[in-house]
Amino acid sequence: MTGNQTPGTGSTRDAVVDRYSGLARTALAGGAIADCDPDSFADGCFGAAAYPDAGGAPEAALRASLGCGNPVAVASLNPGETVLDLGSGGGLDVLLSARRVGPAGTAYGLDASPDMLALARANAAAAGVTNAVFLHGHIEDIPLPDEHVDVVISNCVICLSADKPRVLAEAFRVLRPGGRLGISDVIADGTDSAKLAESEQWAGCVSVTQPQYRDLLLTAGFTTISITSTHQAGPGLHSAIIQAAKPAAQHT
Repeated sequence: MTGNQTPGTGSTRDAVVDRYSGLARTALAGGAIADCDPDSFADGCFGAAAYPDAGGAPEAALRASLGCGNPVAVASLNPGETVLDLGSGGGLDVLLSARRVGPAGTAYGLDASPDMLALARANAAAAGVTNAVFLHGHIEDIPLPDEHVDVVISNCVICLSADKPRVLAEAFRVLRPGGRLGISDVIADGTDSAKLAESEQWAGCVSVTQPQYRDLLLTAGFTTISITSTHQAGPGLHSAIIQAAKPAAQHT
C-alpha cells in the first residue's frame, strides 16, 4: 500500500498473509483447517457449515472455508454479472458466484497469499469452473480498473484490515454505478477498549462497531446501507450481514 498507509498496517497485513498461507498449505496437503458443523456454526464457529447449498464444490474448497457467513446468499447475483470477492481464500465463494453468474459472467477472487491462490485455482480446476479469475493483491489496492464489477462480496476478511476506509473506498471505486456490496464480516458489540483488545486477540481481527461501520460506508460513498447482526462470533463480537449500494449514474 502507498500513500495514506495506517501506522502498523504493513506488519498487520504481513502477519495475516503468513497465517493464511500456512492454512492454505495445510489444505493443499489434504488437512482440515476448520472443523464446524451446522450447530457449532450457529454458536459462532466459522466455516463451510454456513453453506447448506454448496453441493458440487470441491472438498478442498469446503475444508479451506474460514468465513463468518455466506455472502453469496445475500448478494443477489444475476446471470452475466461480474463479481469480485475480496480475500477469496480457497475460492469457495468465487466458485459459488461463478455458478450464479453463469458462463456469460465472471467471478474474480482477490487474495494476498500465493498459497491461497494456488489452492483456489486448483479448486476451480477440480470443479471445472472456467469463468473464475484469481488475482494476487491486497484488498486495500484492488488491481482492477474503475467501475469494472457489478457486485463486491467478502467473507470475514475486511475485519482483518487495519485500513478499512481504504478497503471500502477501493470497493466503491471498482463498482459500476448502481453496483452492490454484499459482505459478511465481524463487528464489535461496543467501544470499551479493554474488551475490544481482548476480542481482537481472540479473533485476530480489528473490529469496529455497527455505527462505525455504517459511517465508514457512508464516507466511502455507499447508500442504502443495511447491517444485520447474526450470531455471536466471540467475546464482544458478532457476525453481520452488510449490504450497500453505489449510487446509479446521474443523467443530465
